[in-house]
Amino acid sequence: MENAVGLPPIYEDTPIDLVPNRVITSFPAYTFLENLAIAADGTIFVTNHEIGQIVRVTPDGNQEIHATVAGKVSGLAFTSDGDLVATGWNADSVPVVFLVTQDGTVKTLLTLPDAIFLNGITPLSDNQYLTADSYRGAIWLIDIAQPSASIWLEHPLLARSNSENPIPAANGIKRFCRTIYVSNTEQMLLLRIPLGMDDHPSEPEIFVEKTNIDDFAFDLEGNLYGATHIYNSVVRIGTDGITTIIAQAEQGVIGSTAVAFGQSESDHTAIYVVTNGGMFLPLPSGVFPANVVRLEVGKAGYDFT
Repeated sequence: MENAVGLPPIYEDTPIDLVPNRVITSFPAYTFLENLAIAADGTIFVTNHEIGQIVRVTPDGNQEIHATVAGKVSGLAFTSDGDLVATGWNADSVPVVFLVTQDGTVKTLLTLPDAIFLNGITPLSDNQYLTADSYRGAIWLIDIAQPSASIWLEHPLLARSNSENPIPAANGIKRFCRTIYVSNTEQMLLLRIPLGMDDHPSEPEIFVEKTNIDDFAFDLEGNLYGATHIYNSVVRIGTDGITTIIAQAEQGVIGSTAVAFGQSESDHTAIYVVTNGGMFLPLPSGVFPANVVRLEVGKAGYDFT
């Protein structure tokens, strides 16, 4: 399969160790699947970014619209009682945080006119979430119980090096033990932010340079599995920072955007990847269907909750 042209060859010498793969389901070309969250019963909830849909996908690949927001939807995370928290924009293009109940009812929890581009979201504690603001170069603290929002951290390492560049800066965000990890896609950085007292942020530090990570997930050992988006692959980054490619375009991960671990006994050592078929930077042969792909990685996922 051909590669997109004009990209820095940051993975040119990266070891390749492909894992077993299976396409669970596909959406039409020009569908922008942006994020996912997986329930204990194996149901995969996927955000269809451009048209504001959250779609339920069963383990055998059946699709059903779970909820539709008036606007766009990006990041997705579960609440402690099985509802979903989603980031996005409303119909007026103002950043918002939605609550989507188990029956698909959508409520606008917060409207954030001071935000610009809310993206990945992850739990910090029972009712608190962190969400990356890709264009402001910040992380917001969201309290869904209040509800309320405040800047948790704003820093040059979270921002774009060029404000005209449409590529998101702070993008994916996850917690592993007492550290928050954030991908800055525009700067091609993977960052670590140690948690201090009362879960306040310490100074961000660079963990990996020259890596194009969108969203990602951790296994129990601390290995990170990242979607490389325009590089049409999925990589594993070890705790030592060493990168290995575990899936490429041929495995169905063209335009990979996000990764999540299975939650049931039968798939807890597998990750699921959502894609956009290369919409942002198409391959020479064009845009492909957007997929949900299962990759068997042989290790269970980490969930601090």
